[in-house]
Amino acid sequence: MDKICFSFTYTLAGEGRARFGTLTTPHGVIETPAFIFCATKASIKGVAPNMMKDEETQIILSNTYHLFLQPGADRVERAGGLHKFMGWSGPMLTDSGGFQIFSLGHGSVSSEIKGKRTTHRPKTLLKITEEGAKFRSYIDGQIHLLTPEKSIETQVKLGADLIVSFDECTPFNVDKAYTARSMRMSHRWGQRSIAEFNRLNGPETQRLYGIIQGGVYEDLREESTDFVNTHAFFGHAIGGSLGASKEQMYDVVSYTASKLDPERPIHLLGIGGVKDVFRGIEQGIDTFDCVHPTRLARHGGALVRPPHAKSKGRDHINLNNGIYRDDVTPIEADCPCYTCTHFTKSYLHHLLKAQELLAHTLITLHNVRFMNRLMAAIRSALKSGVGLKAIYNDWVNE
Repeated sequence: MDKICFSFTYTLAGEGRARFGTLTTPHGVIETPAFIFCATKASIKGVAPNMMKDEETQIILSNTYHLFLQPGADRVERAGGLHKFMGWSGPMLTDSGGFQIFSLGHGSVSSEIKGKRTTHRPKTLLKITEEGAKFRSYIDGQIHLLTPEKSIETQVKLGADLIVSFDECTPFNVDKAYTARSMRMSHRWGQRSIAEFNRLNGPETQRLYGIIQGGVYEDLREESTDFVNTHAFFGHAIGGSLGASKEQMYDVVSYTASKLDPERPIHLLGIGGVKDVFRGIEQGIDTFDCVHPTRLARHGGALVRPPHAKSKGRDHINLNNGIYRDDVTPIEADCPCYTCTHFTKSYLHHLLKAQELLAHTLITLHNVRFMNRLMAAIRSALKSGVGLKAIYNDWVNE
């Protein structure tokens, strides 16, 4: 690895707070705005790292909670860190593990705007205290305590370029008083995260993001932005409940982003719909992460631009549908991904009906390239001065 170097530079695009820039890490330079794909358990499901690179992926993330439980941070560290362990040479981010612990415990975060996904997995969060979160492993039932110190220690051992402070991710259905108490505890956890990060010499090889909480309440969001702005974080990560509707989410993100130090990169946690990306970039968001493109692919959903998406508001087609049985055209004729340059919708439909695993791989590759093409088109529009509005209807199906 070359000399360790971190930096963030940006240029305002002359269109609100929208901007483009570069985020430099020891494992490569990320052109922003950028999309971060979720290799939750150190793997993009069904896709090898070289395939992700071939589809022009800049950065991926892995999940501290899952890797803490299996295979464990010590084993990954002995293997040379996440990059070497999973064979990915580009930039990486790890989250703190907080969202997974608390969403599994509250049982309601997943039903919010951040991703409407039903699950029958039993609640595993046992207790939240000032010390940390006690929870039961979904793998073997063993009880663990994840503290800010343990989260940072785990992330330092995993070795991602960018890591995140430990926080409690409160659901939408708790009241303002709980949200405020939780946010202030997350701030104290953030201070402990910084202290542990410095103690472990993390600043030598990694950079730490602080998380903004506060739910849908402007005064709490302002208090939380004041906290991260005045502490030694490299970047900002907007987290927590963002509301009960898309419009409320956009309002919360807009207000929060407007209060953040613009000299630091701004990440939006867990959001990555096509329309959401445009609205976020308008407010100055630099990076996004979301499971949507890869999860959608595993259910036969292929991301497409208008007018290929038949229903208003849809960003994809369902290749399970019988109308694609004899369709010998690619998902998108002008898409340069491996799937579109080699296979037809008819073949992909066949693979899905035959329950062949190759279907998931091929559709995932297309969806990955789709998101990377989207971000490249947005960067080009911002750099050239054309602006987001000029390309919005090319990508968003309204």
